[in-house]
Amino acid sequence: MDRRDLVGRYDRRVPRYTSYPTALQFRAVSGDGWYRDWLGGVPGAAEVSLYLHIPFCRVMCWYCGCHTRVAKDERPVQSYVAALRREIALVAEAIGRRAVVRRIHWGGGTPTMLSPGAFAAINDDLAQHFDLLPDAEHAVEADPRALSDELIETLAAAGVTRVSLGVQTLSEAVQRRINRIQPFEQVAAAVERLRRAGIGNLNFDLMYGLPAQTTADVVATAEAVAALSPSRLALFGYAHVPWMKPHQQRIREDELPDAVERLDQLLAGAEALQTAGYVRIGFDHFARPDDGLARAAAEGRLHRNFQGYTDDPSPVLIGFGASAIGQMPGGYVQNAVGIPDWQEGVFAGRLPVAKMRGVVAEDLLRREVIERLLCDLQVDLAPILAEHGFAPAHLDECLQGLDAPVADGLVVVDGRRVRVTEAGWPFLRTIATAFDGYLSSAEGRHARAV
Repeated sequence: MDRRDLVGRYDRRVPRYTSYPTALQFRAVSGDGWYRDWLGGVPGAAEVSLYLHIPFCRVMCWYCGCHTRVAKDERPVQSYVAALRREIALVAEAIGRRAVVRRIHWGGGTPTMLSPGAFAAINDDLAQHFDLLPDAEHAVEADPRALSDELIETLAAAGVTRVSLGVQTLSEAVQRRINRIQPFEQVAAAVERLRRAGIGNLNFDLMYGLPAQTTADVVATAEAVAALSPSRLALFGYAHVPWMKPHQQRIREDELPDAVERLDQLLAGAEALQTAGYVRIGFDHFARPDDGLARAAAEGRLHRNFQGYTDDPSPVLIGFGASAIGQMPGGYVQNAVGIPDWQEGVFAGRLPVAKMRGVVAEDLLRREVIERLLCDLQVDLAPILAEHGFAPAHLDECLQGLDAPVADGLVVVDGRRVRVTEAGWPFLRTIATAFDGYLSSAEGRHARAV
């Protein structure tokens, strides 16, 4: 089957499966009592992870699909920081003890547009209310265009161990079309300054499928940034959803690559990164063989959460900030998306949750199956079914849903063992939908698989 036929059959709108059930299955709630119960019930020996969302940027990139806004001055940022610090205290109070923290991740938006003083103050609050392990991984997403020397010194002093730099593309023609002018020299200078400060674990985010982008552009960007030797890279497909993100209306749809061109860009970019010595992980990540992510993948310890592929095994992820999503043993929680609603709840002394989703045994079963398939590109259903207390044939109907990709050479099914082939990995998310019990109720509201 040629590429055009493949994308026609399998390049559907499907979840990224950073959770299961996905965020589209979350339901609105009033009050915070159940979330307080969940926090109070976090096992004392559990190591937890923290996520802090900073929803501000200096300039809007037109491809962006994140919960963020442009801050023209410091006043909204300062008000947000005050509420974030208050939320940290409220959550710590609900837990009732100094929980042990193994991972911290700052996302956005642009966390590095915070002033050094604001970043240090928030970090001090975390240290005051939580027991931060000395070897905890502390990661921050950064824009190379908004990364002062003073802030880099603050990140290093705060114990930041990993910085993820948004690169997207190095093509000037594409950069103009997405409103993000960022020369290679600016990226290289940020890398050099971070390493000089002692922050050696660096991630790069790249994109394909952007307006006027060509396969040659994707390869050139991949080769150029690989020469800077980051620890990890991600190669994301641009999701054009102007009905959800109005600023994307500035992107000309007639300049977007078609589905076959997108697949060519993904395959060529992945090949360039693998040729440069990176291990392909899942459907969109790459890591140096000595990086923790690659080791976790090789050892079957890879996971997915709201930051994508991770070697973080914690069952507890606490989210802070507007729109932040957390994961608890009992299910998922999401804070109010709008900043005013989130702030109102915080300053009223409430945990500012707006949505939740509890999980049942069936969810836990399917979540593990989907996660293993996405992380390992294979899954043996028998031991997972037994571990979760289900009959051996419980998911056989799902296996029947793989008949088409099996016939097309994308999947091999041997009894209750499923393996995705080399031809199938670009369509990994579509293949995983065979085990999704909720997809029909949310079909069409996700990004394309390729």
